[in-house]
Order: sequence, then structure tokens, then C-alpha cells
Amino acid sequence: MPVGLIALALGGFGIGLTEFVIMGLLPEVAANFQVTEAQAGWFISGYALAVVAGALGLTAAVTRLDRKPVLAALLVLFIAGNLLSATAAGYWPMMAGRVIAALAHGAFFGIGSVVAAGMVPPNKRAGAIALMFTGLTAANVLGVPFGTLLGQAAGWRATFWAITVIGVAALAGILALVPRAAGGKAEAGGLRRELRAFRSGQVWLSIAVTILGFGGMFGAFTYIAYTLTEVTGFAPTTVPWLLIVFGVGLFAGNTLGGKAADRNIDRTLLVVLAVLSAILVLFALTATSQVLTVASLVLMGGFGFATVPGLQMRVMTYASSAPTLASGANIGAFNVGNALGAWLGGVTISAGLGYTSPIWAGAGITLLGLAVMAFAAAAAKRKNTLGAGGTADHQGGLELAGHGRS
Repeated sequence: MPVGLIALALGGFGIGLTEFVIMGLLPEVAANFQVTEAQAGWFISGYALAVVAGALGLTAAVTRLDRKPVLAALLVLFIAGNLLSATAAGYWPMMAGRVIAALAHGAFFGIGSVVAAGMVPPNKRAGAIALMFTGLTAANVLGVPFGTLLGQAAGWRATFWAITVIGVAALAGILALVPRAAGGKAEAGGLRRELRAFRSGQVWLSIAVTILGFGGMFGAFTYIAYTLTEVTGFAPTTVPWLLIVFGVGLFAGNTLGGKAADRNIDRTLLVVLAVLSAILVLFALTATSQVLTVASLVLMGGFGFATVPGLQMRVMTYASSAPTLASGANIGAFNVGNALGAWLGGVTISAGLGYTSPIWAGAGITLLGLAVMAFAAAAAKRKNTLGAGGTADHQGGLELAGHGRS
């Protein structure tokens, strides 16, 4: 594989770390700025909403530009945002830093996928894209726990300084190692062609399932540091290690969920969402038990992220030959779900319902996502658009890779 893919993966690692590390540091950040848990939660919700804006607005705005300089510009934006977060003197400068960094998130992954595909022969494109996304996975498994540990030991600002350095390294790597021709330019009329994908009702249903299904898990996870310390009774110093446990679950779930979705997308999503709903209910009921909480963290991470490959693949399948903007929109949808879950969890805490209430809220959102998924699957079965097994799903993924050269 080309070494330029390592630079793309490093960028993904930094971006993933920026998004998720704030969960483990939320109590420290809230105490520093003297705000409530719900107000601090907006550092997560605000980031998520800005990802949506960047995934749609920035991706659409740069469809006719060379992709390597666009990626470099996005990383400059990312670096500036984290630098502002690291030096923020108050709540609103910190919020501004989070928003600025988030604008680069969705566009980086959408355009980076095209660049990664353009760096290798056609028969290796899926592997190239997967390698780029290992940065995001590594951020959750290793970066977030150790970033939380660094923040607790040296102050939460130290974590954002470290992320800034990672962004600079990724920028240097992309400038030095990614070929300028990788990914090329979009074809004339590309944006109009991409917008046609949104005529499909199944694309919109898939996006709705992404918002609700992923939002439920994220709602439970947003305030997990408070649940672990205030309900379960873990010491704050154990939170980074418990996040490693969660990360192991999501790594396994992401891998196994992708394999299952290759066989049958809709059946996989229905089963995973149903099991995830049950896990969240059980977690809320048993959060006072340290042993059962650890088990719940593994299972919540596993089944929560097992939805990701299938949800992304489903959108690309129904977007057919114009999946780039739809794929970016679905990345935005994950973050709408993040914002929804974080907001609703904050509402329940502010209402005095306790630190298990975000988990109950997450279970409710996930059940709603399961209902939408059941409706979408039934409609798809009636029209027989996905065909038997995972054949159509796999073809949809190949169309994305082929489109990467446009």
C-alpha cells in the first residue's frame, strides 16, 4: 500500500480523537469553565452539528477542485480549531474551536476516501479506504483512553495540544506523501449528478436509521464518565481504562458488523439494533454493578459500532452510481445522531432524572431507529431492490470505489 495512506490514516486518527476524547474529559472541562454537565455537553453536540455542515457544505463547495490541496486546507482548519480549544480562555472560545475543527471532519473522510481509492489499482481500492478509516478506529481504541489519561494527568488542555501536533504531522505527511493526482477532479456536472441520489426514499430512510440508531448509543456514551463515577462508583482515574474496554468492543463490532453486512445488510441492521436496544435497557438497570457495567460497555461499543458499516453501505447502495455526496450526508447523519443523543441526555440530567437517564433515553432512540429500519427493510423487500443475500450490497460498495476516480 502507498505510504500516503498512512498520512490519511493519521489525519483520521487526529479527527477521531478530537471528536471522542471530550467524553472522558467532560467533568474536567465543565469544572474549568464552571458550567453544568448539560452545558458542557454542547461541546459534543456543537461539534456534531458542525460536522454535518462541513460534510455537506464543504464537500459540495469543493467538488471541482484538486483533492490533495483540499485535504491540506481541511487539516489547516482542523489544526486551527484544536489550537483554539487548547488556548481557550472561556466557554465560547472553546465552543468556537470545537466548531472550527469539526467543519473539517465530514469533508475529510468523504474526500479522503476518494483520494485513497485513487492511489491504488481498482482491485485494491476497498482495502485502501479501509486502511484510511483504521485511523478513526485507532482513535477510539487507543487515542481516546490515553488522551483522557493525559488530560487527567496534565490538564485537559494538554490533550488538545497533543491533537494539534498530530494534525501538523498529518498535514506534513499528506503534503509530502500523497500524489497530487490522487483522486483527480470531479467531472463536470458532478454535483448535479450526486444530488440525484437524494430522490431515493430508501436513501432518506437509511439516513434516518443512522441518526436514530447511532444516536441512541451515543446518547448513552456522552455522559458515560458521570455514570461510571457517580452511579457505578468507579474512581475517576479508572475512566480511561474503562474507555479502552469500550474501544475493544467497538473495534470488534465494527469488524464483525462489516462482515455480517456483506452477507445481508438489512437483516444485520435489524438484529444489531434490536440487541443494542436490549443492552442499553440492561445497562440502565444494572449500572450500579461494576462487573455488569464493564460487560455493558463492551457490548454497547460492539453492537453500537456494528451498525456503522451496514448503515454506510446501505446509503451507498441506494445512491447507486452517485454515492459520494450521499455518503458524506450519512457521515453527517452519524453526527446529527451524536448531537441528538447528547442533547437528549443533557435534558434528562437537567430534569433531575439521574446519570442513568441518558442510557434510558438512548434505548428509546435506538428502538425508534429499529422501527424505521423495519419499515425500510419491508419496503425494500416488497420492491426486491436489494436482491438476494448481500450481492446488491457488495455491488454498491464497488460502485463507490469505481467512482473514486471521477
